[in-house]
Amino acid sequence: MISAFKKIFSLPDLRKKILITFLLLTCCRIATFIPVPGINKEMILNVFKYTTGGGQNLFQLMDMFSGGAFSQMTIIALGVMPYISASIIMQLSVAIFPALQRELKENMIAGRKKINRYTKVITMIMAIFQATIYSKVALSLNASHNGIIIPHLLDLQMFGMPILFYLAVVFTMVTGSLSLIWIGEQITEKGVGNGISLIITLGILSSLPSTIGSIIKQLNLESQEPGQLNFLYLAILAIAFVFIILGTILVILGERRIPLQYARQSNNMESSYLPLKINYAGVIPVIFASSFMMFPSIIMQFVGKNSFLGSFSNYFSPGSFVYMALTVLLIMFFTYFWTATQFKPDQIASDMKKSSAFIPGIRQGKPTQHYIEHTMSRLTFIGGVVLCVIAILPSLVNKILSVDYKICYFFGGTSLLILVGVVLDTSKQISSYLIMKRYKGFIKIKK
Repeated sequence: MISAFKKIFSLPDLRKKILITFLLLTCCRIATFIPVPGINKEMILNVFKYTTGGGQNLFQLMDMFSGGAFSQMTIIALGVMPYISASIIMQLSVAIFPALQRELKENMIAGRKKINRYTKVITMIMAIFQATIYSKVALSLNASHNGIIIPHLLDLQMFGMPILFYLAVVFTMVTGSLSLIWIGEQITEKGVGNGISLIITLGILSSLPSTIGSIIKQLNLESQEPGQLNFLYLAILAIAFVFIILGTILVILGERRIPLQYARQSNNMESSYLPLKINYAGVIPVIFASSFMMFPSIIMQFVGKNSFLGSFSNYFSPGSFVYMALTVLLIMFFTYFWTATQFKPDQIASDMKKSSAFIPGIRQGKPTQHYIEHTMSRLTFIGGVVLCVIAILPSLVNKILSVDYKICYFFGGTSLLILVGVVLDTSKQISSYLIMKRYKGFIKIKK
């Protein structure tokens, strides 16, 4: 491993990419501590902790993804969630509208540019909407805990609303979110790894110190009284943590190898295989499902807790049966949806026919396409089920062991899936770059 790191930093191009990635991620982390103008950051953080009540809450999941920026009402409080929501809308639009599909097939580059342009427009709309909701929440909190907002921002009224405060919050948060997305694009283009995923990962990793603090607090080491968390439960969590990591790695890297044969003019047969990933979609379904499940909290804050929709949205709080069931359905849906839109069995079958490759016992053309589709469908089901089990594990652990939600979210579920997936993807990109430069990279294959 040490020699691999030496090889990484011995390459000027790769060293530059890693340095750019590190500097841009550092900028993201610094922005986490810059509050919106006119906001008392310390006070709103205390009010946020008091309001959430220490239980599982979708706002806490949003705060974890934003690296604590959400609870402190900083300039990047929205994080990259508007962009993820816009990506979901555009992926569904491509699947629904034939015109977009036709543009992608006719001119892939122009089609991608058009979809990216639409995605950014939708991102801005989503960011404005979410920032407006956040402003409304901050006003309601300030009404019950005076001092969160500087009074001067509330003086200018228009249509009975503090228009200056709304403008300051919306403009600052939308700008911060768009800047964060731009940084993610720069990391993807000029750095190492997927920029948006790395920003989410950075936010999750920033919760590690508070998670360790929660473990120490629940162990109650300073007193002889038993704590909420004992060493037996901690050992169970540690063992489960190791097995979840191993399972996640196996699912992400696991593949079904379909044997192939190539017919040559010399009548000799050369053997090869077609790799099909067990989890072709990676952690995308989990990120999409988590983003989708945050809408009930936004609706509740927009219409009020006492309204019908506000009361109805309470059923979608983390830990509830409805929340877990809907999360499972969404993960399975996005797993199949992403695989169906990105995996092209017809193209694979066509390429195999052009290269004189065939699956033993399967005719070329349509039979090969149907065989690949059927095999991929079964693999997708297995991968989706494993993703669902890992995603709802924190809620199950919280209910069975009564462990703090912060510990549960970090030791399993969405955060762990994203962490492992992003680390593996980044390591794969670095290894590919090293192999391209005639280095072996991190992975050593034993013969």
